Amino acid sequence: MIVEQRTYDINPGVPLTDFLSSYEKFGLDVQKKILKGFLGYFTNEFGTQNQVTHFWVFKDLEDRREKRAELAKSPEWQHCISIVRPMIVRWDNKILYPTDFSPIRSFPIVVDDENTAFKLADS
Repeated sequence: MIVEQRTYDINPGVPLTDFLSSYEKFGLDVQKKILKGFLGYFTNEFGTQNQVTHFWVFKDLEDRREKRAELAKSPEWQHCISIVRPMIVRWDNKILYPTDFSPIRSFPIVVDDENTAFKLADS
C-alpha cells in the first residue's frame, strides 16, 4: 500500500473557500469514484497559508498510474481542472510508504490499537 500526499498552494488572491467549494462541487465525487482510497483533505492553521493537502491510498504505483490515467480521461474531472487549476500556484506530490508500526498499513483501514485516531476493528 502507498499513500499519495498532494499539497497545493492556492493563489493568495483567491479565497481558500472558493477553491474548496469549487473542488467539492466539481471534483471530489469523480475523484472518489475513480481513485477510490480517499483518506482526507486538510487545510493549514500554521505555516504556509492558503494551502491544502490531501491524501489518497493506492495498492501500489501501478494501481495509482492506472487510476490517474482513467481520471485524466474523465470529462467531469477535466471540467473541474479547468476551474480549480488556475487557482493553484504551486503543487507538490509525495508517495509515502507506511512503516511496520503505522496504524495505516492496508486499505480499508482496520486497527487493533485503541491509541490511534481510528476506530477499533471490533467496535
